[in-house]
Amino acid sequence: MKSTTIRIVSYLTCILGLLLPPDRVFGQIYHVQEMNTEQIKALDREKTVVLLPVGILEEHGPYLPSGSDVYITERRTSDLANALVERPGWNVLIFPLIPLGTGPANTIGRKYVFPGSYTVRPSTLRTIFMDLGTDLGEQGFRWIFIVNAHLGPSHNRILNQAGDYFHDTYGGHMVNLAAMIYRPPGQSQTRSEEEQREDAGSTHAGASETSLLLYFRPELVSPGYKNATPLPARDQKQRNEIAKATDWPGYWGSPRLATAAAAAARWKGNSNRLTDLANKILDGFDYSQMKRLGDEVVVGQPTGEVTFTKHNQEIESKQQEWLKKKGLD
Repeated sequence: MKSTTIRIVSYLTCILGLLLPPDRVFGQIYHVQEMNTEQIKALDREKTVVLLPVGILEEHGPYLPSGSDVYITERRTSDLANALVERPGWNVLIFPLIPLGTGPANTIGRKYVFPGSYTVRPSTLRTIFMDLGTDLGEQGFRWIFIVNAHLGPSHNRILNQAGDYFHDTYGGHMVNLAAMIYRPPGQSQTRSEEEQREDAGSTHAGASETSLLLYFRPELVSPGYKNATPLPARDQKQRNEIAKATDWPGYWGSPRLATAAAAAARWKGNSNRLTDLANKILDGFDYSQMKRLGDEVVVGQPTGEVTFTKHNQEIESKQQEWLKKKGLD
């Protein structure tokens, strides 16, 4: 019975493809790792959207997995692909998730080695995405969306820069969507004032992200979150102080307030905002004047970024010295 149903659906799809005009033919979602050279060549460059998902491996405290952003990005990529393929005549080409990022939360407390964080230097991340953009641009692809869930300013600044390079060099669009729809945490409509104070500054592994993992991958959330000690942060200064503590567990806010229902209620709105922006860009919207997360960071200004930059320079020097010693530079 199942095979018969599949044959009927396939037959109807073929018939519709023949009857509908070319600009109304249903699009498809492709995964680049499953395609051969001829199949990739056949894609219409003007009507193919490339999705580049990036998910940092970053500590998320004792209750969430280091791949928390990976799972959020995977779901975000799936939702976006399913929405964009509804555009008549358009296809979506998804790349494998890139598990690399920079600027993990532990660097705020000047902890550059932390279990769960496995990252790359900003310059390395920029080179990776500029290289990918180069290959795609040289092959004629015009529409690329970077799908990203990590809200570290330095991480997003780098992805924005790679997109700017692609636009200036190839005339196409390589957009880090998350940087453009980012909104600072606001007042919750479902929590009491006391709960909001308890979860203040919950930008990392607090109630919000714990709720998302309870919604997507509950089996990966340690049940200990229910008894987590609240670590509210009123402002950036207090956030820094909390992160510098020797016994900092790796989160801010209050994981114990998390619920899957809270994430489910919020997710649809966030997903719609991402899709709406993507569709507007594909329709010709000029996004160049939009404010982007990460652009406000100036390397060298008197903030924690200076120390983070110095740390990365030390790593690069160490690597270059080894390469020179081995005659590999």
